Amino acid sequence: MQHAARNYAIVTASYWGFTLTDGALRMLVLLHFYQLGYSPFTLAFLFLLYEAAGVLANLIGGWLATRFGITRMLTVGLVTQIVGFTVLSLLNPEWTAAMSVAWVVAAQGICGVAKDLTKTASKSAIKVTQQAAMAQQGASDSGQLFKWVAWFTGSKNAMKGFGFFLGGVLLQTLGFQASLWLMAALLAVVLLAVVSFLPKMMGKSKASTSAKELFAKNAGINALAAARVVLFGARDVWFVVGVPVFLYSVGWNFTMVGGFLAAWTIGYGLLQALAPNIVKRSVDGLSSEVPAARLWSALLAAVPMAIAIAVVFDLPHLEWVVVAGLGVFGFAFAVNSSVHSYLVLAYAGSEKAAEDVGFYYAANALGRFIGTLMSGLLYQWGGLLYALLGSAVMLLICWAFTLSLPVKVAR
Repeated sequence: MQHAARNYAIVTASYWGFTLTDGALRMLVLLHFYQLGYSPFTLAFLFLLYEAAGVLANLIGGWLATRFGITRMLTVGLVTQIVGFTVLSLLNPEWTAAMSVAWVVAAQGICGVAKDLTKTASKSAIKVTQQAAMAQQGASDSGQLFKWVAWFTGSKNAMKGFGFFLGGVLLQTLGFQASLWLMAALLAVVLLAVVSFLPKMMGKSKASTSAKELFAKNAGINALAAARVVLFGARDVWFVVGVPVFLYSVGWNFTMVGGFLAAWTIGYGLLQALAPNIVKRSVDGLSSEVPAARLWSALLAAVPMAIAIAVVFDLPHLEWVVVAGLGVFGFAFAVNSSVHSYLVLAYAGSEKAAEDVGFYYAANALGRFIGTLMSGLLYQWGGLLYALLGSAVMLLICWAFTLSLPVKVAR
C-alpha cells in the first residue's frame, strides 16, 4: 500500500506541475492575441489543433502506455510540452498575421499532444496504483478508487485555475516570450522528478493488436465517451472564448479576467475533490453513481438556459449575473465531471486500463474541439447568448446519453 500511495502522490504532483503551465498557456495565448486585435473566431481557431491533436494523442497514448509503460509516456508528454513552449516562444512579431496564426496553431498542436499523452498516462496510473494497493490488502474497494480519482481530478483543476491566474500575471509582468521560457524551465524540474522516482515499467501490459480490439470497448465506456463529448463541448462552447472576451469587453483587465477564471477553476477543482462526499455511494460502485450521473446532467442543463434568459432581458449588472451563473454552473459541472472520471475507471478493464482511459479521453478531447470551434463561431454570430444556448443543447444531449449507462460492469 505504501508503494502504491507513493506512486499515486508522485503522479499527482507531476501532473500538478504540468497543469499549472498548461492553464497559464491558455491565458497567455488568448489574452495576448485578443490584445493584438484578433477576432473571436480566430482566437478559437488558435486552439483548434491543440484540441484536435488530443483526440489522436489519447487513442495512441493509451495504447503506447499499455505497450511501453505509463512512466515512459508521462515522460514523453512532459518533453513534448517543453518542445511546444520553446516553439511558441520563437514567434516573431514582425511576421504576417497569417504566418503568426499558422505558427501558433502548430505550436498549440504540439502542446495538445503533450497534454493528452500526460493526462492519459496520469489517469491510468491511478487505476494501476489502486489495483496494486488492493492486491496487497487482498480486498476490493471502489470507494478508495472514487476518492483517489476525485482528489486527483479536483486538485489538478485547482492547479489549472492557478495557471489561469499565473498566465494573466506573467503576461502583464514578463511578457509573452519570457513567460514561456519560465514555464519550460518549471516543466524540466517536473520531468526530472518523474524519471528519478517512478517505476520504469509501471502499467506495462499486453496491448491491443488490432484496431477492432482497440476501439471495441464495453457498453459503459462507449456510452460514457459519447456523454463526455457533449459535456465538455457544453463547457468550452462558452468558456473558451465567450466568457473571457465578454468580461474583457466590459472593462476587465488581463489580471482580473485571469483571476476570475482562476478562482472559478480552483473552486471547481475543490468541488470535484469533494464529489465522493456529495454523491451517494454504493457497495458495487455503480448502482448509486450511475443515477447520480443522470441527475446532475439534467440539473446542469438548466443553468445556461437560465443565464441565457438573463442575457435576453439584459438584466442590470449583467456581467455579475454571468459571473454568479458561472459559479452555479461550476458546482454542477464539477460533480458531473468527477462522477464521469470515476465511472470510466470503474468500467475499464484491469489489464488494459490505459487503453480504455485513452479511448474515453479521446472523446473528451473531441468534445473540447467541438466546443472550442463553436465557441468562436457562436460568439461571433450572436454573442454570449448564442454560446449559452449552444451549451444548453449539448447538455440535454449529454443527459440523454447517460440514460444508456449500464449499472453492471460487463467484462
